Amino acid sequence: MDLIVTTAQQTVPSIIQQAKAIADKLAVPFIPRDNYSVAALKEKYAISELIVATTTGPVVHTATGEYFFHLSMAELRIKNLLNGNHDHMVTAMGLRSGMSVLDCTLGLATDAIVASFVIGENGVIIGLESSPVIALITGYGLQNFTVDSEPYITSALRHVKVKNVNYSEQLEALADGSFDVVYFDPMFRAPILKSSNVNPIRTLANMQPLTPEVISQACRVARQKVVVKEAAGSSEFSRLGMHTIVGGKYSRINYGIIDCKPQLAGGGQP
Repeated sequence: MDLIVTTAQQTVPSIIQQAKAIADKLAVPFIPRDNYSVAALKEKYAISELIVATTTGPVVHTATGEYFFHLSMAELRIKNLLNGNHDHMVTAMGLRSGMSVLDCTLGLATDAIVASFVIGENGVIIGLESSPVIALITGYGLQNFTVDSEPYITSALRHVKVKNVNYSEQLEALADGSFDVVYFDPMFRAPILKSSNVNPIRTLANMQPLTPEVISQACRVARQKVVVKEAAGSSEFSRLGMHTIVGGKYSRINYGIIDCKPQLAGGGQP
């Protein structure tokens, strides 16, 4: 792995230990900072990415920017739901309290946090992330980030469980009807480059396109729906056999839906 782990310039023993633990988990070298800049460390060790352990959590520096855990649009979307407003993802999934969701492409976890809020403490949400670095940073944030003024958001964060695994392998291992909804938010074939939240981790993410075989496995695992998020007007929906599309009239994002209930009625578990 073309990666090292270090600490912030001003550090304390606990952060050094955190950095060493991260390095051990990822099986990459820990390098003392020694007053080097991030750019100097990249040049010295001929690397394109490094993780910096800080008092507020790990930060990954890539060739296109830096990523650390933050709520992105999740907080605003949850507040909009509380105010009675519409969320296209929630509608596409048909989410309600107590449901179970498998997010196969966790990434920044923005969608998973919103889903977690809707399904509540009686629901189940598991996020799969194939990148060890993204899984580490997102997992740390979900378990440690706190919104003191809005405990319902903190609760939604804690409820998302992260697994560092490829979705293809996980889907094959799951029994029929294991989750109500299986969700995919793959890296768009035609990226929205203005999406600055995603750009820093684009080089770390799984860039493989979804396949009809994966969608078929997902529909076996889903009791109700398989939902795919893509850029509006994307040809991916038709390629994957998704003919029900929802999204805002002026939105850059659409959701393709496959209703899996008829398939389960033919022999799967209810």
